[in-house]
Amino acid sequence: MLKSQTLKKFITLILLSLTLSACKSTAPLNKSMKDISLRQVSETAEKYLSQASYAQNNIQRDKLTLLAAHAELNQQHIDSADKLLKSLKFKLTPQPELLAEHKFLSAQVFLKRRQLDDALNELNYPPQWRLPNWQWVAYHQQKSKLYKLTLQPIKQLSELSLLSKYYSRSEAQAINDRIWRGLQPLKQEQLAELSKRTTEPLFSGWLQLGYIAKHYGADPLQLISYLSRWQKQHRAHPAARKLPSDLEKALNTEPYHPKHIAVLLPLSGKRATLTDPIRSGILSSYLTMNAPQVSLNFYDTNLGVEAAYQQALTAESDFIIGPVLPNNVTKLKQFQTQQTDKNTIPQLFLNQSNDVNADENQYYFSLSPQQEAVDSAMHMYRDSIKNPLVFASNDGFGHRMASAYKEKWQQLTGSPAEVHFYDSGDKMKLTVQKAMCVKDSQTRIKQMKAMFGNKLKADFRSRRDIDAIYMISSAQDLSLLKPFIDVNFSVFAKPVPLYSTSRSRPNGGLRRAATEFNGITLSDAPWLMQNTPENRIINTLWPNWTNSQQRLYAMGFDALTLINKLAQMRAFPGYHHKGLSGSLSIQADGVIYRQLQWGQYHRGYLNSL
Repeated sequence: MLKSQTLKKFITLILLSLTLSACKSTAPLNKSMKDISLRQVSETAEKYLSQASYAQNNIQRDKLTLLAAHAELNQQHIDSADKLLKSLKFKLTPQPELLAEHKFLSAQVFLKRRQLDDALNELNYPPQWRLPNWQWVAYHQQKSKLYKLTLQPIKQLSELSLLSKYYSRSEAQAINDRIWRGLQPLKQEQLAELSKRTTEPLFSGWLQLGYIAKHYGADPLQLISYLSRWQKQHRAHPAARKLPSDLEKALNTEPYHPKHIAVLLPLSGKRATLTDPIRSGILSSYLTMNAPQVSLNFYDTNLGVEAAYQQALTAESDFIIGPVLPNNVTKLKQFQTQQTDKNTIPQLFLNQSNDVNADENQYYFSLSPQQEAVDSAMHMYRDSIKNPLVFASNDGFGHRMASAYKEKWQQLTGSPAEVHFYDSGDKMKLTVQKAMCVKDSQTRIKQMKAMFGNKLKADFRSRRDIDAIYMISSAQDLSLLKPFIDVNFSVFAKPVPLYSTSRSRPNGGLRRAATEFNGITLSDAPWLMQNTPENRIINTLWPNWTNSQQRLYAMGFDALTLINKLAQMRAFPGYHHKGLSGSLSIQADGVIYRQLQWGQYHRGYLNSL
């Protein structure tokens, strides 16, 4: 009996000891599954995996394993994180919070391996999932980032719009500003089409607002009317409560309504012939205005730009266009700074100035080659080009354009563009061969034939790492440069898209060009990309005009047309005027920026894209 009682006590002590031991070893996990948060990683992967081995249930195990994978990613141990996630994939508890975190971390693995398309495919949450706000925030942030990296700006902005719903009004303001800035590069036609196809109400509201701002931005009365309608239809929209600051400024900016317009141009001397197309463009625009109450007077800068300016002031001009020659722009600006009366008359200079000041009534309009190069870089970036090769003429023009292109490409991608400058004649061919690594391949073939005899058959190889070529050249150079490029692509390499500049376009308008131009994509003023009755009239009046003269005509036409829009365009940089010389917008410093139209040669004809 005594032995029996002693045995019972002994067994009881052992069981109690085991129970206490078990309680001690699982102490860190003796909590509900809600206490294990996936939101923040605070331990090492090893610690989480150790805890997971003592998990009380599958949910705890899955959470701790996901935290371990997250910790591995934080330490850049991508392969280790991937193994943990794959080990969970088919045994993961089917709970939205766990499934979402598994998808999020798996997408992170793809992102770190630069498998962007796989990351986007993985990061796809069903809308019916009920998740804590922090998971939706992380989801939309990451998806927005992936869309940016894959050059899908519209989808990126849509994700930012969804993200803003999870922030307070004050916190969401920074996101709303990003959305608004992101809409600025889009054309009004794009905005109109997108707003029809977008079903998400918040983002649709942004698209509609962007369209209204661009379409009516230079007409304050219409802008106010359509904004009022939009605000009534979107009362809960953040922009309905507080309009974007630049749009607010455009509403409160008084447009220019001059009665006496002065134009400063060389009307005599050898420069007069060069600027005749500008004068013709201004006169054509004036005739289409049908505004007899507005006077237009021309003053000859060949007799002195300061004298012409004084004549315009004496005639009580209230808006001045010109001068156009760079040295005259510099002289006049120096003259203006020396005047005691600093209330300058609003003025649209027809050239750039090295001394662009902050005078809010002065603007600068030119057919800048550097702007064209910047526009080309942006266009090729939107075409998903990753590694362009640039050939530029070895002269001042080529160097300026190449420098502007290279700087913009660096801003857009963080990587420099590879530029090669060529000289005319036989040296052009050598530059192309060297840039495309053909010379190295040919040298290796010669060495092999020296070893094994001339019967050895071998084709040269060209580089395969480039995905586009941008050619900064004259039309004469391009007719040689393009064939050199064609023949220096090896049979093993896929030909890449070829881009060029308006300077490369042969004279003759839309007439058929040489077959060497086939396949080339280039930019030019919209005026030179169309065949309207107006084009035919100008071609009849001045049949011998070159492309350069046609562009100057378009510039003159736009210069007068812009006057009533300039103040609003400066206040609202997102507004674009569809001019003959390009899609025009104004930067804060008053410089007018041109976006050109693009076309591609096919069977000798340039077709608009």
